[in-house]
Amino acid sequence: MPEQQEPADYRESIRAARRRAAEAERLRRRARFLRELNEARQLRERVQPRRARLARRRQQALRMRTFRW
Repeated sequence: MPEQQEPADYRESIRAARRRAAEAERLRRRARFLRELNEARQLRERVQPRRARLARRRQQALRMRTFRW
């Protein structure tokens, strides 16, 4: 009995579904990371307001130095 071959479009649809699932998982991980990062920044600002303010100013100065007119 010859082995049954799956149609190419079926295999492609399986690959596409896996890509979508992987992309959705990546976006979930990224969103969680960004939420935690924002939470850590807010906590740092509450705990050490002066140091956090200086860090923000340093970052702003760096952005201004690298900006091209």
